[in-house]
Amino acid sequence: MIKKLTAFAKCNTPLEHDHPRPDRLEKGNPLRTTWNHYEQNGVSAGMWTCETGAWRIAFAPGKDEFFHVLEGRVQITNADGQAEQFGPGDAGVIPAEFTGVFEVLEPVRKHYVIVDRAVVQ
Repeated sequence: MIKKLTAFAKCNTPLEHDHPRPDRLEKGNPLRTTWNHYEQNGVSAGMWTCETGAWRIAFAPGKDEFFHVLEGRVQITNADGQAEQFGPGDAGVIPAEFTGVFEVLEPVRKHYVIVDRAVVQ
């Protein structure tokens, strides 16, 4: 089988809209838009945008996210209150079982790669 290369700029991926779950909202009710360009064997990758707002996050065991901010600014605060900001050009990893608050300070656009080891074969 020939493996197909995924070039994000050439993808015609339908966008998906959602909002944070009401029980997790901290500030606002931001619209989130996802273009999931790739998904296979527990790995997904694409583009994500979001309006300003904040919500609590709780990553599942075995599920990590790498991200790279293209525009805007976010702040991620862990359960102990330690905060880290990411802006254009910054990258980071949200590890499995991370809990805290994800806040979009300026409308953001980022690339992401999520690895779900519970699915990876």
